[in-house]
Amino acid sequence: MVSEWAEGGAAKRAVDILMITHNRPDYTRLALSRLLDSCDETMRVWLWHNGDHAPTLEAVRESSEHPRVHRFHVSPDNRKLREPTNWVLEEGDGTYFAKVDDDCLVVHGWHRSLIAALESDERMGIAACWHFQQSDFNPALASHKIQEFADGQKVMLNRWVQGSGIMMKRTCIEACGSIPKRCNSFTPYCTMIFEAGWKLGWPLPLVPIEHMDDPRSPHCRFKSEADFAENPPLGASFGGVRSLAEWTERVKWLAREVQAAPLDPKASRGWREFSKRMGKRVKRGLGIEPAWRVAARKESSSPSRSGGSSWSSGSSSRCGPWR
Repeated sequence: MVSEWAEGGAAKRAVDILMITHNRPDYTRLALSRLLDSCDETMRVWLWHNGDHAPTLEAVRESSEHPRVHRFHVSPDNRKLREPTNWVLEEGDGTYFAKVDDDCLVVHGWHRSLIAALESDERMGIAACWHFQQSDFNPALASHKIQEFADGQKVMLNRWVQGSGIMMKRTCIEACGSIPKRCNSFTPYCTMIFEAGWKLGWPLPLVPIEHMDDPRSPHCRFKSEADFAENPPLGASFGGVRSLAEWTERVKWLAREVQAAPLDPKASRGWREFSKRMGKRVKRGLGIEPAWRVAARKESSSPSRSGGSSWSSGSSSRCGPWR
């Protein structure tokens, strides 16, 4: 049963929003404050804190009595993603489920844009904010999977979206279930939903969300290579990133990857996925560097490199060939 609570005498469709926090108090304070400021009376925020990092926990407690905070849970150990996400997927009853990470800043009205996209097509299951730069978007690269729905809403479809700044229909959750144990991140959960016949993607015009770990963000905690080496982002360790310059180019490359990726569900299964993995392994064995690493080295050695933030400069469009 999908609930609709009423305030001011008008029943409205509800949104259950999850934020998971861990060990970044400065990011958390900014992200949570911005999220709560964006909420109206139809939105409930569920807070889950992982671990015992006192400064971050204090940052969360500062906002825990906010009228839009619905539940607040503290886990003594780090339960990562699946358990806290399933907490809201299984116990929430809003018409929509949303998730905003503790390193992301939403914009005013973000939820209305995502809901509009979800309601544009009955099979639209997940709509997402764009957590790259606006200049990272390449309409020509993404044109093969931009779909226009009957009401005129356009969406750049994909087999997956990132795990922050997303909105999901309750009917999709009921059809597909919560995140199974075999899914160790949000990406395989997305592909599972996609393969069940649901649509996922980014509404056009893009709905921005500022990912503060993007080096081009003015709020990025990495001001130097030393900062990056001391506490690199999780995505950097997965990608084999060795420096802040490489991380910048890796983020740009990821933006190209989601736009160029095929919609064919077979692309992530069987011989195609095996061939892709083996190709990467062979390149590593031959010492062939990925395009984003080559671009990072060129950018670092360029005499015109400013070293500052390019959040508004548009310089994020410089990127090597996608691989």
